[in-house]
Amino acid sequence: MPEQTGMQIGTLRLPARVHVGWGARAQLPEVVGLHGRRALAVVDPFLVGTPVLTETVEALTAAGIEVRVYADITPELPVDTLTAAAEVAREYGADVIVAIGGGSALDAAKVVALLSRFDGPLSGYYGENLVPGPVVPIVAVPTTAGTGSEVTPVAVVSDPDRELKVGISSPFLVPVAAIVDPELTVGAPPSVTAFSGIDALVHAVESYTARELDVDWSAPQPVFTGRNALIEPIALQAAAHLGPWLPVAVREPGNRQARSEVARGALLGGIAFGSTGTHLCHALQYPIGALTKTPHGLGTGLVLPYVLDLLRQDAGTAARIAALGAALEGIPADEASAERTLARVVAINAEIGVPTDLAAIGLTRDQLPHVADLALRSARLLAIAPVDPTRELLLEVLEHALAGTLTDRSPA
Repeated sequence: MPEQTGMQIGTLRLPARVHVGWGARAQLPEVVGLHGRRALAVVDPFLVGTPVLTETVEALTAAGIEVRVYADITPELPVDTLTAAAEVAREYGADVIVAIGGGSALDAAKVVALLSRFDGPLSGYYGENLVPGPVVPIVAVPTTAGTGSEVTPVAVVSDPDRELKVGISSPFLVPVAAIVDPELTVGAPPSVTAFSGIDALVHAVESYTARELDVDWSAPQPVFTGRNALIEPIALQAAAHLGPWLPVAVREPGNRQARSEVARGALLGGIAFGSTGTHLCHALQYPIGALTKTPHGLGTGLVLPYVLDLLRQDAGTAARIAALGAALEGIPADEASAERTLARVVAINAEIGVPTDLAAIGLTRDQLPHVADLALRSARLLAIAPVDPTRELLLEVLEHALAGTLTDRSPA
């Protein structure tokens, strides 16, 4: 068999329907109705009693769809709470799960859809490609712009038996439909807009800089494929929407165009990493977030400049970082460089309030080896990195991130 490379092949796993635009949630009754007449709405608790949820339930009911609202969602998604939610879904006999909220609500809905169809325990599905078949259909309606969970094949949960969060990854977890209505993000606090938005940019960056993995079409394919020819332009488009507009959305929460651009960028970022995977920023964030109890996007955004600083030492990856920068700033390719991209990312972080160093969120130098060791457990993520992720390399990134200093080396 001739050798294949990621530049020659591509894989896309997406919802059958994706709607994005101001007011797109009006499509919800039609889309939900395609999958059944009995819906369990898994929603963020803060939505209970709001016009958004009330109007949504009324619209579904008017279309002849019976709706039960389940809002007992805990942000870190402890396994026992998800198991309880799945019991509710089974007893109710839901034909379709409607997920409305941020990343936690969407991931919770995926787990509920899984455990409504297949027996537990949930730990039996940790990892990749262990879900045996289609789950209860999920229609995802995000109220934040960042996680991309509305189009991805992964749910991340907290297990008390594990130090870090764990992922369940399967193409069967991709929602059947995603409805992205930027109007639903208008009420998000500036910090939520900032941290979810920078995480979306990290998704685009890590997708575009993913390693090329060997492909054997005769074998089952991994959930995350590494560098992917179909995804590259999508990752660049995500950066193009987020770069100019994320700071505006944080600064001017009511700016409709900014909200629309960031929502589209986050959606595209989700499409991008949902096929390729993420790598170093995410591998480092999981232990950083666990130790500091800080938001996921804060962690990935904080370490992004230091990861880019490391990756630009490799000439091939530096060229890709430069291409990302051209998209990020909307400048000609011959004006872009990895150094300019790095400077722009640092500036975006400063504009939206991402801390500049790990010390600012409570980490100390003596914790760094433990962070590196925990990050090394994320083998699936590290396999996607464009450089070999040794313990020494991770510690180098962490040391710079702790001090808030970048290297002055030139790319190789």
